[in-house]
Amino acid sequence: MTSLKEHFLLDPAIVFLNHGSYGAAPKPVLEAYQNWQLRLERQPVLFLGRELPELMYESRLALGKYLDADADDLVYIPNATHGINIVARSLDLQAGDEVLTTDHEYGACDYTWEFNCDKTGAQYIHQPIPLPVHTGEEIVEQFWRGVTPRTKLIYLSHITSPTALRLPVEEICRHAREQGILTVIDAAHSPGQIPVDLEALNADIVFGNCHKWMLAPKGSAFLYVRGEVQGLINPLVVSWGTHPTPDIATGSRFIDILQWTGTKDPTAALTVPTAIRFMQDHDWGEVRARCHTMLRKAIERICDLTGLAPQYPLDSAFYGQMGIAPLPSSDLVELKSRLYDEHKIEVPLVEWGKRHFVRISIQGYNDQADVDALLEALKILLPRVACN
Repeated sequence: MTSLKEHFLLDPAIVFLNHGSYGAAPKPVLEAYQNWQLRLERQPVLFLGRELPELMYESRLALGKYLDADADDLVYIPNATHGINIVARSLDLQAGDEVLTTDHEYGACDYTWEFNCDKTGAQYIHQPIPLPVHTGEEIVEQFWRGVTPRTKLIYLSHITSPTALRLPVEEICRHAREQGILTVIDAAHSPGQIPVDLEALNADIVFGNCHKWMLAPKGSAFLYVRGEVQGLINPLVVSWGTHPTPDIATGSRFIDILQWTGTKDPTAALTVPTAIRFMQDHDWGEVRARCHTMLRKAIERICDLTGLAPQYPLDSAFYGQMGIAPLPSSDLVELKSRLYDEHKIEVPLVEWGKRHFVRISIQGYNDQADVDALLEALKILLPRVACN
């Protein structure tokens, strides 16, 4: 299978190994996006005031089919950080309550929970999950040690941002449901990178991005809330959806309060079905498999170069199209700068648990030459940026 570079607008002079940060949309998706925007601008009142309810419903239907979820349990939001703020501000946490998470979570979401726990007197607790990992059972056991009678909510990433680790959230959510603990899952990196079945995930609440691995434009993300707990959710922005008029009412309080929040550009969300079709047209299961194989070899080669061990079994499902390889202690600021300035490589370097890693994303537009370029650059630069 060949690279899909021709379908993307990425600068050909840059070795782009950082799809995980902001994603990149293919040309057909961007064309559909621009067409929606033109349609909006030709007759804004018709589009926003009368056509949009049905258009959003059709887009949610396509997203629901892709994620194995009921469209009425999904609503579009601008990004994953917006989603975590809706959830954290909605929940009635009390002094002494505990929100349990891991030490692998994304900074902006950590800050959201810290902010809200500071206001309510609840405790935000990071349960360590040390690297390397070996089995899912081991992770579940380590995480569950943090559960106490005061645990009201479990918050986890499906795929972590700093360490690209796929956590066994299905099993953790199953245990939590049995004990009456609410579960909130950050799926920012999941849809598109791995198959996602929200029903099987068994979480109460899931938020995720469409603009990353699903290839949709920036500004498209989703919030999923299981029907039985939708009453917990309150609007982050109070607007028309709290008292919807007949022309915008959907029959769902959950959708109305979050979908109708004032004038905004909804066209990124309307483009999601086009992004899904692009993946289907290009046999995305095969693309994912090719990318995973390329990433596996890249991690293995970097570990051979550094003499450091992989952080998860390379033949496991602990990682998909994004993974980390450990680096020796280095000046990461200098290394990142020189990778870009001298070798035109865009790749994130991560400090986690006082250790250093390179986080590599392999998307359909990447090829072996991109990986080879990273390896050659690391061979040259690592000895020059080593910390004494």
